Amino acid sequence: MADTTQSQGSPFRWNPGAWGVIVAILVGIAVFAPDTLRETIIFTLRALGNTAPFIAFAVLAVAFLKATGAENLLARAFQGNQARMIVMAALLGGLSPFCSCEVIPFIAALLAVGAPLGAVMAFWLASPLMDPAMFAITSGTLGFDFALAKTLAAVSVGMMGGFGVMLASNTALFADPLRERPSIGGCCGVKKPFSGTPVWKFWPDAERRETFNRTAIDNALFLTKWLTLAYLIEALMLRYVPADMIASVLGGDGVTPILLGALVGAPAYLNGYAAVPLIDALLAQGMSQGAAMSFVIAGGVSCIPAAIAVWALVKPRIFAAYLGFALVGAVTAGLIWQSVA
Repeated sequence: MADTTQSQGSPFRWNPGAWGVIVAILVGIAVFAPDTLRETIIFTLRALGNTAPFIAFAVLAVAFLKATGAENLLARAFQGNQARMIVMAALLGGLSPFCSCEVIPFIAALLAVGAPLGAVMAFWLASPLMDPAMFAITSGTLGFDFALAKTLAAVSVGMMGGFGVMLASNTALFADPLRERPSIGGCCGVKKPFSGTPVWKFWPDAERRETFNRTAIDNALFLTKWLTLAYLIEALMLRYVPADMIASVLGGDGVTPILLGALVGAPAYLNGYAAVPLIDALLAQGMSQGAAMSFVIAGGVSCIPAAIAVWALVKPRIFAAYLGFALVGAVTAGLIWQSVA
């Protein structure tokens, strides 16, 4: 799962805030740099057009998964041997199409029934970083290799955190992790976690068809909104942010740019989809590949929706461990990607 919202409610619902920022940017350009307005709009529309096939795939893929109820397969990751649970939780966390607010009731239910914290941590770490829609958008903008590397990094970071917790499960750090009576309610309408089985031929069912249509429309609006904003910002960055400055701070082959990418990504990350074009612009201006990878990993895990999902359920020391695993995983992923890219 990748982060898809910064506010409560469904990630695919209309959020006028982002559209307001888009309008404000265009008005600002029209007032202060009118000669560049047409060029900026053309750049944004062309970028959206190039990304359109990937947006379409993402919209249909997520709508299908929601309509069939395939997300209920997640329950199977938390059954059996703990090591197997951690591996499966990391894999499903990195590939499932859940939004951050949907994670809260699922994880609360798991913790309430005694699921190992290691498996839960693996899912938590991997889930904000990748999903089918994120893979399509990342592949279309930053390349298939980067998208695949980020997917592997998401799963690896999840497994690192999961096995780390498992090995230290008997220490005071991970004892009694839950806050008092965590709620299993959610803002995304999740009523019964893990209920039901997937229905692959969903179209004869009117309710499932409605789920497919609603999810597709809302998802299309969501992706278009955030990518339009991101491409506008990308156009401004390419025009006004000196490439030499980016190259001097986040360029080069050393460890420092990668560490800075992780440290900057953690507080600066806005949205998983919006981050993709911004990273593309930063790479064009001299950002190193390793710094780009550490930025998207650290930022994805620590972004507000993903962090709130963790903070809402566990005690601060568990939350601190979550952020620590994210930072170490981001820097490690950046170093590895830098060496092979």
